[in-house]
Formats: sequence, structure tokens, C-alpha cells
Amino acid sequence: MNILVVSPHPDDETLGAGGTLLKMKKKGHKIFWLNVTDVTEELGWSKDFIEHRKEQIKSVRKFYGFDGFYNLAFQASKLSQTDEGGVIASIKKVYEEVKPEWIIIPGQYDAHSDHRGVYNCCMAAAKAFRAPYIKRITTMEIISETDNGFQETKFYPNLYVDISDEIEDKIKAVKIYDTEIEDDPFPRSIGNIKALAQNRGASCNCLYAEAFCVVRIIE
Repeated sequence: MNILVVSPHPDDETLGAGGTLLKMKKKGHKIFWLNVTDVTEELGWSKDFIEHRKEQIKSVRKFYGFDGFYNLAFQASKLSQTDEGGVIASIKKVYEEVKPEWIIIPGQYDAHSDHRGVYNCCMAAAKAFRAPYIKRITTMEIISETDNGFQETKFYPNLYVDISDEIEDKIKAVKIYDTEIEDDPFPRSIGNIKALAQNRGASCNCLYAEAFCVVRIIE
């Protein structure tokens, strides 16, 4: 099975589905990573940060052993001001190349506008009559975004993946993003990331789990 995870920003793929990707890779499935936005000097990021981000992405790609990586490099935090048709076309091009059977995408109601925009564009490109190879679409739970989304549309998971054997490796991957992790009680702390996985594990009778919402499954 070809599995494609779509991240609005680098680190979302690991926070939301890192354990699942590692588990699927061990099972012999192919995993692919599509990142949609990136940092630029025009938005105020320093050259040093941009270079460090490139090294982070390089290290994360190697850590997971991704079978393919795509970076659309649209401007971070500006996706809502970007031509939506162009974003959809770029995502569809990746779909056509990878032919994923399972796509893992951010949530429709995440707090960050980039997340919501990526969801909408991913879904527009994944219409069943245009991408019949996509058999499963799930949204992932991204700490600090999904849990801070619109209150009337809480995240209600209906798919759990046991990552008890992968949790420590997921944490290693998280630590590669040293610029995004801080101490408790910051949401993206190692303690809080493990606590969320433990809480989701308690919901499905395992030590640690990642939770997803099923958007579509075709059997």
C-alpha cells in the first residue's frame, strides 16, 4: 500500500502520524511525504533558520526512510492568500505520481488557517471519480492545532493505531524539530506529546496510540 501524509508545515507529519508512518513502514508499506508550505525571508525568517529548517527536513526524511518527498514550498501562514486552484493542481500532481491508497491529512477545523486550507485542497484533489486509487482518507490529530480548533467541531476520533512499539522512535523524530519543541506546559513538549498518545491508547486498550477521523473508506 502507498501511504501519503500531507503536512501544512514540517513537523505536522510527525506530530499527527509519526508512529503510524513508522509502523506502516515496518509492515512493508511505502510511505510518502508531501509538505505544502515553507518558511521564506520575505516572511521574516532568518537565513540561519531557513538553513536549519532544510537540515531538519533532510534528517526527518532519512529517519523515516520515506519512499518519496515533495515540498510545494508555498508561503507559510499565507496559504489563504494563495491561488487555491494552483494549490489543488500541485497536490493533484503528487497524487498522480504517488497513486496513494491512503492519504493522511490535517483536520478541517484545525486552528491554523494553513491546516484548514490544506484539508480543503487535499479533498478537492481527492474526488473519487478523479482519484479512484485513493481508498482511505483520514485526518490526523496535531497537538496545538487540532485541540485548539473550533469549539463546536471537536475532534472525535473513530480510528486508532497502536503505536506502543513506535512511541520512542516517534519522540526521536519529534526531537529533530528542536525549534518547535519547548518545555511543559507548552503543547508541543515531549511530555504532552507522550501524554496525548497515552490518552488515546487508553481509549483503545493499548499503551500508546495515534487517533484519526475517517473521512472516506472504499472497500
